[in-house]
Amino acid sequence: MQTIKAAVCHEFGQPLRIETIQLAAPKQGEVEVTLEACAICHSDISYADGAWGGTLPAVYGHEAAGHVTAIGDGVKNLSVGDTVVVTLIRACGQCPSCSEGKPTACGTPRENNGPLSDLDGNALEQAMNSGAFAEKVVVDQSQVVVVPSDMPLDAASLLSCGVITGVGAVVNSAGLRAGQDVVVIGAGGVGLNAIQGAKIAGARRIVAVDMSEEKLEIAKSFGATDGVLATQDQPWKASIKAIGRGADAVIVTVGAIPAYNDAPRYLATGGKVIMVGMPHSGAMATYEPVVLAAIGQGMIGSKMGDAVIKRDIPWMVDLYQQGRLKLDELISGHWSLDQINEAIADTKTGAAKRNVIVFNR
Repeated sequence: MQTIKAAVCHEFGQPLRIETIQLAAPKQGEVEVTLEACAICHSDISYADGAWGGTLPAVYGHEAAGHVTAIGDGVKNLSVGDTVVVTLIRACGQCPSCSEGKPTACGTPRENNGPLSDLDGNALEQAMNSGAFAEKVVVDQSQVVVVPSDMPLDAASLLSCGVITGVGAVVNSAGLRAGQDVVVIGAGGVGLNAIQGAKIAGARRIVAVDMSEEKLEIAKSFGATDGVLATQDQPWKASIKAIGRGADAVIVTVGAIPAYNDAPRYLATGGKVIMVGMPHSGAMATYEPVVLAAIGQGMIGSKMGDAVIKRDIPWMVDLYQQGRLKLDELISGHWSLDQINEAIADTKTGAAKRNVIVFNR
């Protein structure tokens, strides 16, 4: 049992504490990854604020990249020294969801209590199967994807969640075809990647909707053809005017109930809302279902962009290497682990696209 530094949450809504904790060696099918980067996702912040409950004390963080430093028995296609990204998508490969090619919906629970404990041996929750606000992680081999050894790991870490969630929502969940029109509500980290996904998929018009003019300009630099301020009266009318019709897909990347209430208003006949952003537990949205039924519209959830990581991450890496997928431009700042509370506070302002914790600074 080795010791590592980690940011531990002891109380929802309170600053994380940098502590020395214990990390168990990898067991059957597990790998140890020494991290070089971990991006801060809004999901980590929401969990640490108590938005969705959970077990404490816990170590959050799930957008990570580093190098494999140990492997357990039965690990296949991974070796010590491999450069990898670490995702929260833990998949058994055998349950009905995995068998249908939907590993993000794997229904098999984790069999053990996880590899983390405090110095007294008390268990710490490895939140979202990762616990990556730490110097090292031990995760299931299904959560890891090898990337090129020369790829910058701050950029690679973004592929673990924000990029596959945004791009995947368009490509996988919406099944967007070339020539169709898209509205992306929210121009934060996931929203910018949904915009990139729409551009890659060949969308005709890509309308970004956000509360900030500055973020709308950033959205255009990532591929949006038009920007609509959500603060104006009936913003869906401006979107329909820009497109010339309703949208084939509306990607909601924020967890704001007003965004969900309004999302169907942006749709064309037969269009669908892709629900990505996660409101707090108990929050309720309101719809008029007769409208959706009468004109063949739909609403579907998209968890992690319905990604199959060993299929989707490699082609996204290739697009990055070609210059067709922006990753470096998504990074707003680099922070040390000791600065994680400042990085979280900066992320909460909404100005940052993605802040990244880098290790060994």
